[in-house]
Amino acid sequence: MSTIDAQTDSDATDVASRSNYELIIEPRKGLQLFDWKELVAYRDLFRFLIWRQIKVRYAQSAIGIGWAIIQPLFSMLVFTIIFGNLAKVDSDGAPYALFSLAALLPWTYFSNAITDGVQSLVSEANMLRKIYFPRLMLPLSAVAAKLVDFGIAAVMMVVMMIVFQYPPSIQIVALPLAIIVMLITASGVSVWLTALAVQYRDIKHGMNFLVQLLMYASPVVYAASIIPEKYRLLYAINPMVGVIESFRAAILGTTSIPWDLLGVGFLSGTILLITGLAFFRSKEKIFADVA
Repeated sequence: MSTIDAQTDSDATDVASRSNYELIIEPRKGLQLFDWKELVAYRDLFRFLIWRQIKVRYAQSAIGIGWAIIQPLFSMLVFTIIFGNLAKVDSDGAPYALFSLAALLPWTYFSNAITDGVQSLVSEANMLRKIYFPRLMLPLSAVAAKLVDFGIAAVMMVVMMIVFQYPPSIQIVALPLAIIVMLITASGVSVWLTALAVQYRDIKHGMNFLVQLLMYASPVVYAASIIPEKYRLLYAINPMVGVIESFRAAILGTTSIPWDLLGVGFLSGTILLITGLAFFRSKEKIFADVA
């Protein structure tokens, strides 16, 4: 046998031996909310999902990114006419237009993030059945993609403050803390509702009602100061209470930063996120079957 033939036979044997290995996939043991290494490994896919969310929202749209301005702007106009001019709702000394817009800035982000997050798994049913990837990336990419709209709306807030000649408060340095609580809350609620929506389609149909109910349970059109002091911390269990009031305090300086409300909101938002991740993990194995 020639040297070349021997080498060929040796290579063929190596290939055959490598092709006979077995890959055993076992369920993870113990409590594990998510796999950091897996999320890092799929980071390119996560960036792609975020970019696709943004493109889908604005593709073939006549107004484009203007939708990120229209929603909070028109809501501000309606709230100013009805609650500011007609109902004479107290705005803590600030122009009601700015008072409502400062609340709509985090609220619009939150409501849109959870609405898109809920639909993320159901709308990607074909993708779930064909390939494996961390399912958690779908609701989280929806939450992350809405930060673009949030940034555009924040620019509109700056323009409105210039128009009203209302300088920002020095307390604006605390705004990043409120944004962090906002992101934690949006992620927690989105993960919870997404896992439920795959199995119970009623969640998707009831989202408009749920968002509207949550809005009036949050101080969007009114100030949290109207809540009796003895119910203040109980009211703050809704994490968006502390977020909205902190946005107003940080941007407009109407009150001091409500650290008690923000602290309770951070705690309840964190609990929402942790329990949501655990619930999502427990239901993940059935997503491809029922989506």
